[in-house]
Amino acid sequence: MEKLFSADLSNQIRNLLLNMKKPVSLILFLEGNCPTCPETAELLKETAELSEKLTLTVYERLEHPDLVQKYDIQRVPSFVLLDDLGVYRGVKFSGIPAGHEINSFLSAILEMSGWEAGLDSAMRSRLSAIDKPVNIKVFVSLSCPHCPGAVQTAHRLAMRNGHIKSEMIETQTFPALSAQYKVTGVPKIVINDSIELLGDQPVEAFITALERL
Repeated sequence: MEKLFSADLSNQIRNLLLNMKKPVSLILFLEGNCPTCPETAELLKETAELSEKLTLTVYERLEHPDLVQKYDIQRVPSFVLLDDLGVYRGVKFSGIPAGHEINSFLSAILEMSGWEAGLDSAMRSRLSAIDKPVNIKVFVSLSCPHCPGAVQTAHRLAMRNGHIKSEMIETQTFPALSAQYKVTGVPKIVINDSIELLGDQPVEAFITALERL
């Protein structure tokens, strides 16, 4: 496959990844010739080659039911990020994180490596009080400039509270799922299949929604 990153973009990403503090692992699940699987694998491969602190492991979903269960892989392509101890902290991407979503992908890598993004003390306190299982789906399109912010916020909450799992879902790769959740605009945020938010909501709106569960 032809490279996805130009030399200039590769250099930009390489310089950004110099800010990584600790190693991060990317665990990608594919299956046959699924839509965007080759492109997703290539994007992750090219990214992993730009930092010694990044590793990529690729699995065929049907051959690893134990890992599929461990990381709750329900669709392909999907990948999760693990911290330097190999711990899954609820950050998942389903579909290719290209277009504007390269920003949420790179942000997740940096934050998983230990790079701190701002959450004020009040928000951290409210977040730490969430003690019920939470599943956040963020439906996006690759041409949406406001989607990465919603994905970043959802993933940030998951990284900081073990009860929370967050998943970016790229709508064109998963049209049936998008129709099931009646996605007519993006970003659309679905929390525990019961609360819906639309748009790049601030972290307070996310936490307020979680407190309603």
